[in-house]
Amino acid sequence: MILLTMESLSQSKLDQTLKALVIMIIVIATLILTKDIAVPILFAALFSIVLLPVTKRIEKKTGRILSIIIVLLGSLLIFGLFTWFIVSQLTSLVSSLPDLEEKFSALVNSISSSIKDQLSISTEEQGQLLKEGIKDLSAYASGLLFSTSYLLYFFIQVPIYVFLFLLYRDRFKNFLLALRPDNTLKWKDEIQSVARHYISGLGLVVFIAGVLNSAGLLILGIDHAIFFGFFSGLLTMIPYVGITIGATLPALLALITKDSAWYSVGVIGVHMVVQFLEGNFITPKITGSRISINALAAIVALLVAGKIWGIAGMILAVPSVGILKIILSYSNELKPLVILLGDEKNSEPEMRVEDSESQ
Repeated sequence: MILLTMESLSQSKLDQTLKALVIMIIVIATLILTKDIAVPILFAALFSIVLLPVTKRIEKKTGRILSIIIVLLGSLLIFGLFTWFIVSQLTSLVSSLPDLEEKFSALVNSISSSIKDQLSISTEEQGQLLKEGIKDLSAYASGLLFSTSYLLYFFIQVPIYVFLFLLYRDRFKNFLLALRPDNTLKWKDEIQSVARHYISGLGLVVFIAGVLNSAGLLILGIDHAIFFGFFSGLLTMIPYVGITIGATLPALLALITKDSAWYSVGVIGVHMVVQFLEGNFITPKITGSRISINALAAIVALLVAGKIWGIAGMILAVPSVGILKIILSYSNELKPLVILLGDEKNSEPEMRVEDSESQ
């Protein structure tokens, strides 16, 4: 009798695991097929969580619709000022491109002559290899970046979705309660808290990293230091990958415009110091340990999300895994997966469900 009970329990767990895998495959396939629709919706959902407390405060005096409009207009104003800053810096960079192109050509010719003497590769062959490399890089970049038309679609859709999420937020809550009347929705409150602190904290981290990067590049005398400093700060939203891209561009610029390669080394050193401060002091102090994902889980999430949704997926990867971790911690059957995702010193997942039948 005991053996039969154990076998039935094992079979039940196996069935649940297989069902979870099937659901995961269906979800991934759906995300791939509905990329253009799902990306704006998910970004809007995160922004809605961040804007919800401010909306509630204003709503007490103005009503729901007007409060949402005020918050959206304020957010768009801040975004517009940030965009104006980036465009003005980018315009300055573009105006210096002819001079940079000339210096870059001189650098390439110098390197080409050195390679020709040492490796016996003709200049024509080097040019062909360079063209193929640039072509492959452009193709990869175009796969990651959004097209101009999609960017326009994205920035139109997100405010609309944010408005609707905030307007109908009670309906979503009642829907979840209707599905499980005995559910207290504690996981919903925790997800909102994590997402809110992560997104708002991430904005502050980006700003601080941008200031530190800009200061370091200005000390080194690198051209367009403010643009590259804040561009590198913005790329901190993409863990591990962003810092590499952010350091490469100004380092290449320093190699082209300066008469010593030590300036490039200095640029890389500045980014390494800022990355160390950001990872060990700034981010832990601001965002805390609310999303404690270990490095392996974060890297796998970045690669998978980048393959599915490009840069947008890489930005959403870490908070999405953090939210998934919270949801798993409320399920007795799937709770062991929290051990694989988490980065806590205690490897035991927190017990959130006292009664397995309640789930």
